[in-house]
Amino acid sequence: MTVDGAWVMFQVFAGIFGLLFGSFMNVCIARMPEDRSVVHPGSACPSCGTAIKPYDNVPVLAWFWLRGRCRACKADISPLYPLVEAAFGVLAVLLFRSVVKDIAFLDAGHLVAFVWYGWLAFAILAMSFIDLRHKIIPDEFSIYMVPIGVGGAALLGHLGYVGAPTWQQSVVGALVGGGLVSAIMGAYWLVRREEGMGMGDAKLLAAFGAWFGAFPGVVGVIMIGSIVGSVVGVGLAIVLRTGLRLAVPFGPFLGLGALLWMFFGTELGFRWAKLLAF
Repeated sequence: MTVDGAWVMFQVFAGIFGLLFGSFMNVCIARMPEDRSVVHPGSACPSCGTAIKPYDNVPVLAWFWLRGRCRACKADISPLYPLVEAAFGVLAVLLFRSVVKDIAFLDAGHLVAFVWYGWLAFAILAMSFIDLRHKIIPDEFSIYMVPIGVGGAALLGHLGYVGAPTWQQSVVGALVGGGLVSAIMGAYWLVRREEGMGMGDAKLLAAFGAWFGAFPGVVGVIMIGSIVGSVVGVGLAIVLRTGLRLAVPFGPFLGLGALLWMFFGTELGFRWAKLLAF
């Protein structure tokens, strides 16, 4: 196999990795808000409870050959399932290309970095769907992510990977991410006597701080999320004529900020540094 052929093959493997975990993501989205196990029992039709056979559980393709219906009861299967799987499959390929760049970078450090950032991307997508639907952010995708972030940063430092924070920067980032939002929440309550953000957002930013460090990482994520969230929130308020009292989950916007920082953080941080120096 040629070098170019091997490079394409690794990207295919990354896409398959994303599709498989996209299928697992659907389970997390459906079960976590109800505090059900994501591993037992196996996948089943939400309408009739019939266990789904392995050949009917192939990501994306199964939905098409079943024509969007359960094989047993013929109930409709939401197209959201293959969309989630396809979205994470594409995201996994893009992330692999962003982290590994080309086959010359295919070593232990870069592969671990791909898995580490991939797990964060998985948590972001799953959290966003859950927050939009249920207005909650599971601890499994926020505060429980912090030790994974710190441990991953330490491992990547040991492997000589360049591009991730040190474990010390990761710890500081988690403290700053969670503490900064908690301080904003406290100030907002003192002024307005009402809750502006939830503790889920603070826990989420603690996780992002563990992956990106404090500055400019988690601060950049907050800025991007706040800007996008404000634009979307005001736009929806105008369209729906609800005034400025429209409640919009903030987690997905923070997640979008984290994804953008994951892909473009180096460039954004460099531009930020130049702006501050100017």
